[in-house]
Amino acid sequence: GIGTSLPATCFPTAATLACSWDAALLERVGEAIGRECRHQGVHVLLGPGLNLKRHPLGGRNFEYYSEDPLLSGKLAAAFIRGVQRQGVAACPKHLAVNNQETDRMRIDARVEARPLHDLYLRNFEIAVREGRPLAIMTAYNQLNGRFCSENPWLLREVLRQRWGFRGIALSDWGAVNDRAAAALAGLNLEMPGNGGVSAAVLRQALEEGRISEAQLDELVDELLEVVRHVHEAARTPCVADYDAHHALAAEAAAASIVLLRNEGDLLPLTGVGSVAVIGAFAQKPRIQGGGSSHVVPTRISTLWDALGEQMPSARLTWAEGYPADGAIDETRINEAQRKARAAEVAVLCVGLPDSYESEGFDRTHLNLPPGHAALIRAVAAVQPRTVVVLTAGAPVAMPWRDDVPAIVLAGLPGQGGGVALARILTGAVSPSGKLAETWPARLEDTPAWLDWPGAQGVAPYGEGLFVGYRWYDTRRIEPLWPFGHGLAYTTFEYLGLEAGPTPYTADEPLELQVRIRNAGPRAGAEVVQLYVHGPATDERLPEQELAAFAKIALEAGEEGEVRLRVPPDAFSRWDRRRNERVPLGGTYELRVGASSRDIRLRTRIEVVAPQLPPVLDRFSPVRDWMQLPFGKQHLEPMVEALAREMAGPDAPPEGIAFMRTVLYDLPLHKLVGFTYGRF
Repeated sequence: GIGTSLPATCFPTAATLACSWDAALLERVGEAIGRECRHQGVHVLLGPGLNLKRHPLGGRNFEYYSEDPLLSGKLAAAFIRGVQRQGVAACPKHLAVNNQETDRMRIDARVEARPLHDLYLRNFEIAVREGRPLAIMTAYNQLNGRFCSENPWLLREVLRQRWGFRGIALSDWGAVNDRAAAALAGLNLEMPGNGGVSAAVLRQALEEGRISEAQLDELVDELLEVVRHVHEAARTPCVADYDAHHALAAEAAAASIVLLRNEGDLLPLTGVGSVAVIGAFAQKPRIQGGGSSHVVPTRISTLWDALGEQMPSARLTWAEGYPADGAIDETRINEAQRKARAAEVAVLCVGLPDSYESEGFDRTHLNLPPGHAALIRAVAAVQPRTVVVLTAGAPVAMPWRDDVPAIVLAGLPGQGGGVALARILTGAVSPSGKLAETWPARLEDTPAWLDWPGAQGVAPYGEGLFVGYRWYDTRRIEPLWPFGHGLAYTTFEYLGLEAGPTPYTADEPLELQVRIRNAGPRAGAEVVQLYVHGPATDERLPEQELAAFAKIALEAGEEGEVRLRVPPDAFSRWDRRRNERVPLGGTYELRVGASSRDIRLRTRIEVVAPQLPPVLDRFSPVRDWMQLPFGKQHLEPMVEALAREMAGPDAPPEGIAFMRTVLYDLPLHKLVGFTYGRF
């Protein structure tokens, strides 16, 4: 059960690892977890989780990578490759649109076709095409009126036919409502077992002719193929190096920690003689989220112990600051103030406890526990050199942001988090993490504010395409911290951008080169982010969308080149009428920067795309039919004559123009009635 499993390395959660923006690192973490699975006799790893972060209050957001499908998909694919290289089946989850815990077993996520394909399915598509997982887990919820585990459109047409998935589809625990319908939809395995109840349902469906033996054989054959694959790999003994994996966990945490603020270069802590370390999390850290993802760690490093090792000559003191329930405790706060006042620097460890974010429920607000917030204000009032170290798997409110000079986001850093934080705080490692989601200044600013979490069993996705930074950047709403934000102990100059040939035909990846220089005094790593701003269309599009990214490490003064590959679908959109993604030609601006709000370089390219004829039917307006040569030839004279006839013989030009406009807006089939059957 949860909390009683065999010890394993507790790596940073997906939300934290995503802040590394480092696919190669995710692949190494996947390899390590895969080896531990092999060592402990685990054949299928139920992960990674990669649902998009639609809303910052989502209870399982700490299990998911990002609000952006490209970043989520690329990191998930790398993790999957690492796991499966060890002969273990990876099982990405939860397909699809599983973005809330409220009413999760029955909620109907209502999503229009364009955001469904371009956002909520695109991350899974990238993971499936590039990671080639052997399994995939279906979600609890309904998607546009059908439960995901019983949805043939999702499991057969999209997953298998469009994306080429060749593994098995298994349900989340208890996500099947009709086993026969699930089998017909393409679900291979219902989880958990139920003592033969579902077998009896399938037997009855077989006897009644609602499902055939051949259909069941197909599902079983696919399942047995995966079983054979993982058992064949399991025949070779595997030894896991847990010491090396602990070191990797610390490395991954350090690469994922985000320096949000560093006024006056308070960090790193060099030449500091005394530090007050404040907060229970410094000695009893929260390293992971709650629920089914819980791992029993092989060991836990604390910031208190690790900072003592990193700063052997400094005098360290500690104060608890708050009780386990996060309530305000004046005695603890007064002690923290005394120790903070007596030290040169205060390092304040606060954040969200397990009771604030976990599987099974969504948060209802963005606030820290009252005792944590009060502690920050109290310590900042007596110690101007205060560093806030924040432990949280999702955004929190920061009314105190401008009261402290330095803020470090630890996320949920896993068992190596203490060592990683000490290395970051002391400068042994320069921070290089970047936010993988936007942090809102107010809950009311969030895209789904009016629709979250839905009512009466329905969750309308009224924000459409405008999720995360797509919303904030398009609406020009200032967030607390923008998508992609993260500071370092050095500075990076963006020197130049070279794009591929223009005009560009979007049939192959577009190659770009970005020259960048570490202009500061320390070694560091930068995440170069490329955003695409598309041409104006008849449909409002996001201001910009992430199209590529890469992380580069540079020594002080070193110059390097980052090569970016932009996939062709960055210059396309989902066409709901054609039910496919189509290229969108026009002038695009390519924007390279350090975050979605920190653009350093720009260039324009022309994208050439074929002019596709409109998809028309009897309900299409006359003006759309006139886009076709045949339609213009036959309809224009008819509409002109009818407009004059309906306006009357003495009508002024504006009267004829009005009737012409009315007729152009008519669905084509209504011309039959308006012409008394002459059309």
